[in-house]
Amino acid sequence: MNSIVNRKTGRVAGALPADLYTAAQVRELDRVAIEDQGIPSITLMERAGAGAYDVLTTRYPDAKNLIVVCGGGNNAGDGYVTARLAKENGLNVRVISLVAPDKLRGDAGTCAKKFPDVDVIGETVSPTVFAGADLIVDALLGIGLARDVSGRFAGVIGLINAAAAPVLAIDIPSGLNADTGNCMGTAVKADATLTFIGLKRGLFTGAGPGFCGEVLFSDLGTPTNVHARVSAGARLIEPAIVAKNLPARPRHAHKGHYGHALVIGGDYGYLGAAVLAGSAAARVGSGLVTVATRAEHANHLSLFRPELMTVAAASSRDLNVALDRASVVAIGPGLGQSDWAMELFARVLQTRHPLVVDADALNLLAADPQRRQNWVLTPHPGEAARLLSVTTKELQADRFESITSIQDKFGGVIVLKGAGSLVMDAKGLIHLNKSGNPGMAGGGMGDVLTGVIAGLIAQGMEPDKAAATAVYLHGHAADVCAAGDGERGMLAGDLLPVIRSLVNPG
Repeated sequence: MNSIVNRKTGRVAGALPADLYTAAQVRELDRVAIEDQGIPSITLMERAGAGAYDVLTTRYPDAKNLIVVCGGGNNAGDGYVTARLAKENGLNVRVISLVAPDKLRGDAGTCAKKFPDVDVIGETVSPTVFAGADLIVDALLGIGLARDVSGRFAGVIGLINAAAAPVLAIDIPSGLNADTGNCMGTAVKADATLTFIGLKRGLFTGAGPGFCGEVLFSDLGTPTNVHARVSAGARLIEPAIVAKNLPARPRHAHKGHYGHALVIGGDYGYLGAAVLAGSAAARVGSGLVTVATRAEHANHLSLFRPELMTVAAASSRDLNVALDRASVVAIGPGLGQSDWAMELFARVLQTRHPLVVDADALNLLAADPQRRQNWVLTPHPGEAARLLSVTTKELQADRFESITSIQDKFGGVIVLKGAGSLVMDAKGLIHLNKSGNPGMAGGGMGDVLTGVIAGLIAQGMEPDKAAATAVYLHGHAADVCAAGDGERGMLAGDLLPVIRSLVNPG
C-alpha cells in the first residue's frame, strides 16, 4: 500500500495525494515554495534528508550498516543529509559518491561539507563495493535525467541491483524518467521510494512501478497553497471516488432502471471473448445484457451464461432490433476483421448510442479513422500504436503524450491499458490507475474490462466516470485474486465474482 509521510516527522501515515506532476511542474512547486512562500531551499533539503532518515529507521529498524550512494545534484544533497543524521544517531554509515563533494555547488555542496568522510569512486568500481550493507540509499540521480545512463553511473546502478541489501530511493530511483516511467538505459530497482513536494507521474506508469517498490510521499512541510499554484494534468484514481460512483440501489429498483448493454463480437473460434464481456456487464449490474454473435454460436451461448440474451447476427440487418433496445454498445471482443466484422462495425457506427470500442474493432477503426465524442476506446499498447500509425516502442516512449494524441485524433474517452493504465476524460484530464498486477497478462482480461465499462454506462454512469471506475475495479479484482492464489494462472473469468463484490461496497 502506498503511503504519505508526515510533513513534520517523515513517518508513514495515510494515503497518497491524488495529483501527479511532471518534473518541470515539480521544479515549479519548488520555486513557489522557495521564492513565494519564503522557505529556504536548504530547509527543504534538510527536511528531505530527515524524511528519508525517518523512513529508513521505520521500515528497516534492524539496518545498522548503511551505504548512501550520491551523485552530483540536489538529490545528492538529500543523501548527504540522510547520511549525517544516520551517523549522528549511531548507525554505521558509508557514503560513496561518483562526484567529488568539493565539486558540488549550492545547497548540495553545503550539505556535503557536513559529512566529510566520503569514498569517491574513480573510473573502476569494485564489485564488492556494497558487501556488508544492510541498506542502500539511492541518491545518485534525480528527476532531471534527460539521457540514458552510461559509464560509471550505469556500472554502479548494476551493482546496486545485484546487491543483497534492500534499496531506499530518494525522490526517484536513479535512471527512471520522472515524466514517462521509462528506464533510461538502466535504473535502480528500489524496495521503496520516498518522493518529495509532488508525486512524479513516471513513478506509476510504464516501467515505473517495477522500479519504485512502495511509493512514499512527503510534502516537506510546504503549505497547501503551494500546490494550488501549479495545475496537475494527471491524477491517481482514488478508491473513495470509485465508491461514490457506486451508490446503494433504491428498494423499488427493477431491471429497467439499469439499462441494456449490447455486446457484439465472437467470430469463429472467439465466442469466449464475447461471453466474458457480456458476463462482466451483467456482473457489474447492467439490467439486461444481449450478446450479438455468429449465428452458429448464438444457440450455444446460453450454456455458458444463461442470463445473457443472444442475437444470431448473420448480417448487420440482424442487429436492428437489438440496437433499438440497447442503452450502450460494446463492440470488439472476438470480433475479428472479416467482412462480417466490418459490416457489423459499420452498422454500429451509424447509431447514436454510447460505444465501448475494443480489440479488433479498434483495428478496424485504425484502418478507417473517425472521430466521435460519445465513445470509449480501450486500446492496449499494440492497438494504440496502430491507431496512431507508430511502433509500439514509440507509443510506449511517452504514454501520456500518446493518450493525448489518440484523443486528439479520435475524440471521446480513451483508456490506454498497461501497467499504470491511463484514462483520459472528455475534458483532457488524465486519470492513472495503480491497481492491478502481472497476473492480468493473459487472454480475456481486456474483454472483461470492456464489459465492465459497458455495464456501468448502461446503468447511467457517464462514460469518463465509467471508464475510470471500471479500470480501477478491474485491477483491484485482480489484486484480490492474486492475494488469494497468486498471479500465475489467473484467468479472466476469475475476476467476475470478485468484481461483483467490489461493486457492492459497504
